[in-house]
Parts: sequence; structure tokens; C-alpha cells
Amino acid sequence: MKATLATQLGQQLHLTPALLQSIRLLQLNGLQLEQEIRQVLENNPLLEIEIEDDAAPGVAEATTDGDPQLETAAFDELPESSMWDVAGASWNDADEDRTARLAMGESSDPHLRILQALSLDLDEGDLAIAAFWLEHCDDAGYLQAPLPQLTLLASARFDRDGVHVESIRQRLLQGEPAGMAARDLRECLQAQLAAVPGAVPARHLAARLLGEDLQLLASHDYAAIARQLDAEQADVLEAFRLVLSLQPRPGDTLQPQADAAVIPEVVAWRADGQWRVALNPATTPRVSLNPAYERALVASEGSAATQPMREMLQEARWFTRGLSMRYDTLLRTARVIVERQAAFLAEGEEAMAPLTLKEVADAIGMHESTVSRITSGKFMQTPRGTFELKHFFAVRLDGASISGQAVKAMVRRLIESEPPARPLADEAIAELLSRQGVNIARRTVAKYREQLDIAPARERKRHNARPLLARAG
Repeated sequence: MKATLATQLGQQLHLTPALLQSIRLLQLNGLQLEQEIRQVLENNPLLEIEIEDDAAPGVAEATTDGDPQLETAAFDELPESSMWDVAGASWNDADEDRTARLAMGESSDPHLRILQALSLDLDEGDLAIAAFWLEHCDDAGYLQAPLPQLTLLASARFDRDGVHVESIRQRLLQGEPAGMAARDLRECLQAQLAAVPGAVPARHLAARLLGEDLQLLASHDYAAIARQLDAEQADVLEAFRLVLSLQPRPGDTLQPQADAAVIPEVVAWRADGQWRVALNPATTPRVSLNPAYERALVASEGSAATQPMREMLQEARWFTRGLSMRYDTLLRTARVIVERQAAFLAEGEEAMAPLTLKEVADAIGMHESTVSRITSGKFMQTPRGTFELKHFFAVRLDGASISGQAVKAMVRRLIESEPPARPLADEAIAELLSRQGVNIARRTVAKYREQLDIAPARERKRHNARPLLARAG
């Protein structure tokens, strides 16, 4: 074989240490960033936290030409915190830090903490019954003896009938943590499923799964289960994921933990007929080089003795640039999101516009992966609530100019306004939507209804009929 030489032109991305650090800073959430900055400040004496006097120059510099109705504000223009704060998510330093303390005098005994919570509603006699049930639970939270046997024992000890004794067990079963004092795994998971707050996708299908033979669940034969429940296999998989997310050992969750708080990185509000966007100063600390140290190192360039400090200087420059890039990217991304989803912020879910990562990336001149990193785990506080930035991305409904999220909101509105005695079937909802120019299949309506944690029409009719029967009786 004859050896030859050839030249070739091409482009290749070299991941320098500075670029790697910038990418890593993009994907950190507020808490992780705070820890990262604290660690860097401890290891590099050339860096220091900037103290902002009045406005925030970093925010002003990030302003770009665009919609005149969308302005970028300085920190001192943020709205009054009383208009925006939610529990545990304040950027007002004077507010109480709800996650930095435990209640004074709170016991480390997990059973005693449960009884202390119940003492707000139960009298001394019922608290004693609750303590009885907890005493007969194992470490996982399950009853250690058959329920009929323990019910007879509690009735005799406290001179209360079995119905009353069982009602106290139900308080534990449905309390915090849900599933305590359960007879078995099925009862424990059913109680936890019912206790999951808010609208939970596939809750009703998951309840049907738990009502079946648990051996069937263990088989993971999704196709057979879908046929048995007359459901789509994808919905069965979603219900399985929900069941698997539950805690089969509620007793293990009793160790004291600090409450998690969502602190927004970005604030958006409307003032003087314009949408304004600003970074939250509580989650965007400014770090800069100490000018005196920097001048001294520049003056001593060439000295071998200062080589370690010059390496620190280079690392400090990388870090400050990466931090500035993070803040600038976050602000520019938030501005585009607010501009594109202004109708949602003003009118609600039904006005949610289709929006993709690529559209935002094209608008700010960056790659989709960069937008994905900067929107993961970052939250924006708005007049409509606090949302993760990824919440504002919505898939376009096939063949329409509306987002699937908006259609889901329409389904919810139609169900909420339906006659109680004649709830709307999925086919009827699909027909009503088609009259509004939104053409979707019955299966799609059923999928959105499950995601909204709304029961089928026949179950809603049965539920609505119970108060009528009670009043007739």
C-alpha cells in the first residue's frame, strides 16, 4: 500500500474547560448554583460577591431589541413582594425563611409527630386510640396482626364500638404519611393514590389497576391488562408508572425533612400596559474579580512565584464569564417565552400557544440543547402563578394552530360546566370541540380527561346522583 498525504477542511467543536463550565452552569437550578458559587468563593480568593447599590447593570445589558410591549426591568423595578409571594418562595429578605427551621419543640419520635398533628382535631380519647393503632404497626407502617383481632382488642380496651375504632384508623390511613396502619399493600397504595394532591394523570386507571389481582400487576403484561380494562396500552403504562411512584413502605417516610420550596429565577409582571421581565436577585448573585488582586497579578506577569495565582485568575475569569452567560441566556429565553405566551399569562390555559425549544432557540440565536438546559429546573413567577419554564412549551395539535395543552383546558371547561344530571360523554365532548374548530378523536378526549384526573361520564353521573338520593331519603 502506498502512503499518501492529504488535506481536509472541516469543523470540529473543542470542549474547552471554559465551555464545559459554561454548559454546566446553564443546567444548575437556583439552589445548586448557590452551592456552586459558595464553593468557588471558598477555593478562589480572587473572586467576590458584588453588592448592587441601585439598579442592576447586568440586567440592563441583557436587554435586546424586540417587542416594545416587552421590557426588561432592573432589580429595583420589581413589583411589591406582597403581590407575588407564595409560601416558601419569597425573594424578600425580611420574610421568614420557612425552610431553614423546624418548629420549636418538635419531637424526633415519628409516631409522636403524627399524634401531635392529629391533636388539632382529635380529643384525648381518640388520640389514645390512634396511638394504639400506631403501636401495632411494624416499621413499614403495616398492621402487625389481623384487622378484626386488633379492632376487638381496641374496642375492649377503650370501650368504644368497632365502627368508631375503625374511623380513627381511617384517619391514620388517609393522613400524613398516607397509608399508615394499612392492612396490606393494596389498601396502603389505594390510600396513597387517593391522597395525591391536584389533578393526577391516569389516577382513575391506576385505581382500577389496584382493584385487580396484584399478581396481574406483577406480570407486567401490559397488552393483556389493556384488553382487560378496555384501555390503550400507553394509558396502562402511565397508570403503572403512577402506581410505581407510590411508597409501599409509608413508615420509611417518617424521618423529619425540610420542606422543599420553589424559588423563581425569573419574575414576569405587567405594568403600564407592558410585560416586564427581570431576574430574581435572590437567585442570581453577581460574582466579580477583586480589582486589586487582578492588577497585582497583571503587573507581576512573568514571575514564576505567581504562576498558581495566575491559574486562579484564569479560572476566575472563566467562572465570571460562564455566570454572565447563564444569566444572559436565562433572561433572553424568559423574554421570548413571555412574548410568545402573553395570551396564556393574560387569559389562562386555553390561550396556551404552541411553542417548541427550536422556536425559542432560533429567536435567541442558540442551540436547542442550550434552551433545554436553561429551562430545566428553572421557575418563573407570574401573575397567574409560578411555573417551571418548561411548562410554557406546548405541542401543536395535529392539523391545527392550537396547542394540545389548550385543548386539554377546553375539555376541563366543558366538563366543569356540564349539567350534573347529564354529564358529557367523551364522544359528546369531541363533538362540541369540533364545532369550535378543534377536531380530535374520542380517544384523545379520554386521554386528556385521564390526565386531568376526571372520571368517565358514568362515574361522574353516579357521584352526582348520591347527594340527590341522600336528600330524597
